[in-house]
Amino acid sequence: MFDFLDGYDLLGAFWVTVQLTVYSALGSLIWGTLLAGMKVSPVPLMRGFATAYVNVVRNIPLTVIIVFSSLGLYSTLGISLGADDFSGINFRLSVLALIAYTASFVCEALRSGINTVPVGQAEAARALGLSFTQVLRLIVLPQAFRSVVNPLSNVLIALTKNTTVASAIGVAEAAALMKTMVEAEAQLVLIVLVFAFGFIVLTLPTGLILGWVSKKVAVKR
Repeated sequence: MFDFLDGYDLLGAFWVTVQLTVYSALGSLIWGTLLAGMKVSPVPLMRGFATAYVNVVRNIPLTVIIVFSSLGLYSTLGISLGADDFSGINFRLSVLALIAYTASFVCEALRSGINTVPVGQAEAARALGLSFTQVLRLIVLPQAFRSVVNPLSNVLIALTKNTTVASAIGVAEAAALMKTMVEAEAQLVLIVLVFAFGFIVLTLPTGLILGWVSKKVAVKR
């Protein structure tokens, strides 16, 4: 029944999807955390930049950002992010685009978590002489992360599915292979089912594990 899979590197395609997800998740978590810190910063310029960035980027279709990363950054400006071959360049540009896009959602999730931290804790820390950065790093963010594990897991699941957009610039991930197989093989329904099952295998355990983590680390109020 699954003879049509012969000759196709299915595991390799999903491995590229996993790599896109992991690198983009790490990058967007770092950049999103910085944006969240800027949004609650006492510096008006930083707050303005973070607010504008989030409002603009999350309202631009991801496909547009992915295509711009290839045509704008590489084709026009010659930015290759240190890669030498075409596939490596497009892979790194896709990761950059996914980070830029996903970080805006990470930022909003974290900001909602920051809002759950009692104001009195931050005021008490400032009264002890801690700077804004120390208060954010030592008091606010640890509690904020614990309260937004579920929202962040939803962002991670959405990111896993969003990696399919990278096929628009030739990244050889799962969606690109599925398109190739649909065009070359007659088993349309089975092909779709195979790739749907593959994404379920990637996303379902993530949701279950992070849901369990959320219950374990939840802040008791």
